[in-house]
Amino acid sequence: MIRKLSSTQLTVDVVIGGMWFLLNAFVASGGTVHFAVAFGMGLALALRRVSPTLALIVAWTFSIGQVSIGATPMPANVAILPVLYATSAYGTRTLRWVGFASTFLGAAVITASLLLPNFVRTLLSIGPTVISGDAVAIFRSSIVVFVGSAAAFLLSWTAGLLTRIWRQARENRQAVAVVTEEMVQEQERVRIARDMHDVVAHSLAVVVAQADGARYLGSKDPAATDAALATIATTAREALSDVRVLLAQLRHSQDDGPQPTLVDLDRLYEQLRGSGLTITQEVSGTPLALGTGQQLAVYRIVQESLTNALRHADRDQEVTVHFGWTVHGLDLTISSALPPAKTTRTGRTAIVGAPAAGHGVAGMTERAALVGGHLTAGVDSAGGGSRFVVHAWLPERADVDPVVTA
Repeated sequence: MIRKLSSTQLTVDVVIGGMWFLLNAFVASGGTVHFAVAFGMGLALALRRVSPTLALIVAWTFSIGQVSIGATPMPANVAILPVLYATSAYGTRTLRWVGFASTFLGAAVITASLLLPNFVRTLLSIGPTVISGDAVAIFRSSIVVFVGSAAAFLLSWTAGLLTRIWRQARENRQAVAVVTEEMVQEQERVRIARDMHDVVAHSLAVVVAQADGARYLGSKDPAATDAALATIATTAREALSDVRVLLAQLRHSQDDGPQPTLVDLDRLYEQLRGSGLTITQEVSGTPLALGTGQQLAVYRIVQESLTNALRHADRDQEVTVHFGWTVHGLDLTISSALPPAKTTRTGRTAIVGAPAAGHGVAGMTERAALVGGHLTAGVDSAGGGSRFVVHAWLPERADVDPVVTA
């Protein structure tokens, strides 16, 4: 396994390996064996990050050769510690466990190379059936050397494993941060798309209604035609201004935007009344001081409901907007009459003009949920005639204050 390293990292590793070789080959010179071991351990040290597998193979190859000729451990062999560190910090799963096994196998090799010859010579000198105090002492020393070497190797391997875990945790945190940022950006795009729908759909509905009225009036009523054209111009300018703000948010992620509240409902009513819609507002109970988020949700729900009524409802009948205030929040109901039922070619009676389930109802439902409320919308045929009723319950305060932008 060859890992990708920067040129700086490669240079640093090569320099460290070369310095280790020079230090052990010449400063602590002991002949050809010292030179060869110093070269092997320096090479393993240089390879430890770019290829932990090769580094471990090189270290084991020179160590086995060192032991096979009867040479005792040398200072250069200390390089095995960073090599074991690299196997657990940068190696594959298999290499990590090979490195783990090497901690105990290496300790056994060191123990055997240091004490086994003396132990064998002692046994041969006293006979196989007699155990002297020297043999017991050598055996105890072997245990101490084995445990000490294994502890040093295992500590280095464990440090590499902890480094790997820390690095993976850091990468996971970075990945979570990236995903969170993408989620926030996606939510922002959805919010802007929803507001674009609210602004553009409402404004275009008003413009279409006024344009139809002006076309039918023509030269019969110039004053009414002028009023309709004035309404079209005003609505188009306001829509253009709102769209520019929304597009600016897309470009610059700005937080400022149109945030209508309850005081803006009168202007909304006037726009739609000028388009031929009859609107009656009813209020019961004592109004509460709703937060900005709740007021924005109320405005958008009323705006969407009245826009749907302008497009689909029977304009000869009034649209009722009822504000039912309670001690805990607002019971909001918007009711509009649907056009009379018509008989289809198959002989079935169908209600025409009812708003289809689409982005409008879904957007209203989402806005109500964001402030801790709920919303239902559908056809109500009770009491004669069919009416499309939007009913929303909005608490005075949501359990969790949402981030409010228009």
